[in-house]
Amino acid sequence: MIKRLGAEFIGTFWLVLGGCGSAVLAANFGGAGNPLGIGLLGVSLAFGLTVLTGAFALGHISGGHFNPAVSFGLWAGGRFPAKDLLPYIVAQVIGGILAGFVLLQIASGTGAFSIDPNAAGTFASNGYDLMSPGGYSLTAAFLTEVVMTAMFLVIILGATHKNAPAGFAPIAIGLGLTLIHLISIPVTNTSVNPARSTAVALFAGSAAIGQLWLFWVAPIIGGLLGGAVYRWLGKDD
Repeated sequence: MIKRLGAEFIGTFWLVLGGCGSAVLAANFGGAGNPLGIGLLGVSLAFGLTVLTGAFALGHISGGHFNPAVSFGLWAGGRFPAKDLLPYIVAQVIGGILAGFVLLQIASGTGAFSIDPNAAGTFASNGYDLMSPGGYSLTAAFLTEVVMTAMFLVIILGATHKNAPAGFAPIAIGLGLTLIHLISIPVTNTSVNPARSTAVALFAGSAAIGQLWLFWVAPIIGGLLGGAVYRWLGKDD
């Protein structure tokens, strides 16, 4: 179990550092319109690549969840024991928070960096209403996070089904997360992962922390829905 938890810790650390790091350090590098800034497309791809590489490197050890909502969804899908949920989630959250701390130290290495606790998406945080990049409402944000997480679980469970092509699951999962970010960054800055949201909210200020509840509740509901649906859909008759 210790090695499995270590893999979840490292994988979530990598997801937050790679995905949120791309948003904080590279999304608008050089200012708006600068070709060196990777923008929404680049950040979306970065999140997908962290999961793809993490799953290939660590998935054979822990299953490559790196996300409490995924752990809940795999439990709902009959692929993960309930007794391991809490240890996995603790390892994921601690790994994410450490990555958030490391990212803050790196970003603070330039005088141009600052965190505005009232700005949408500050320090790659998630939010709704005034904290949403596009000004989307709580209802829209909640629906987005539930649906995107549910579909993420459908992709994960389908790609890892015994009848799916062997060895390609991390590619499908990574590309699925990329697509999810392309759709939902304007709405919530994309969570679908409570550990990822917690990791940066703790350093982003009171507004992000005050809205963090949604990015635990909605992804977990979505994960449970996606897991339950695929448990029925993928069951052999």
